[in-house]
Amino acid sequence: MIVHTVADLRRERRKLPGRVAFVPTMGALHEGHRALIRAAKESAEHVVVSVFVNPLQFGEQADLDRYPRTLDADAAICAEEGAELVFAPSAAEVYPRPLEVSVQTGRMGEIVEGAARPGHFDGMATVVAKLFGMVSPDLAFFGQKDAQQLAIVRRLSEDLNLDVEIVAVPTVREPDGFALSSRNRFLSPEERVTGLALSRALFAGRDAVAEGPEAVLAAAGPVLEAAAKADPPLALDYLVLADPATFTQVPSGHRGPAVLAVAGRVGATRLIDNLPLEF
Repeated sequence: MIVHTVADLRRERRKLPGRVAFVPTMGALHEGHRALIRAAKESAEHVVVSVFVNPLQFGEQADLDRYPRTLDADAAICAEEGAELVFAPSAAEVYPRPLEVSVQTGRMGEIVEGAARPGHFDGMATVVAKLFGMVSPDLAFFGQKDAQQLAIVRRLSEDLNLDVEIVAVPTVREPDGFALSSRNRFLSPEERVTGLALSRALFAGRDAVAEGPEAVLAAAGPVLEAAAKADPPLALDYLVLADPATFTQVPSGHRGPAVLAVAGRVGATRLIDNLPLEF
């Protein structure tokens, strides 16, 4: 069932006994989203999926306008994977008036990906908080591909006592290692070849993990440097080895979990990827 208003969502939500799992998305669903819905289905009696392109997460109107919108196909995928309820509101339904109160993500939202996209994580956290209030889920599922988003949502739930268990689902990749993303459809064949450097750099870094953090970055860097000279080139935003809970850079000699994260632009398309590591 697809509902478009908060009132209809809450009415249908009240009919769902037992644990409810929630998968928030911006639509253009792919195999990565299917993995989220499947994981949710295995963990709760009912699954709710939202499809909402959140304007607060976009720095430029052109990027918002360009984002793919495929609700009919998305709803079909949700039905195939066993989600009982799809919430697909309009922007006016989610933001019926200008916001006076919103979520500020602080330092966590200003570093790494946040430095490249000012305000993005504030917009993301605000809509996630609103959606949690609308859906009232017991669990919410997020992809590891957006590792900094995952870290911030965990802090959001903890710091604001939202009582929602945040569950991470591993990144889904194509056979050659390319991380699935709704934005991949914008890449030309030549751009995709260049973009493959992101995952290749991460895998090179992973192969050096036994030698320590400095070796990981030293192994990943040359792959990205070569891609910067390709045709078309990769314009690198960052390569960072971060603490998965805070996204601050890990110190020399770090022991424990870390995330090797990378982002860059190929043509008009911005790509991100990461790998969790253990030192």
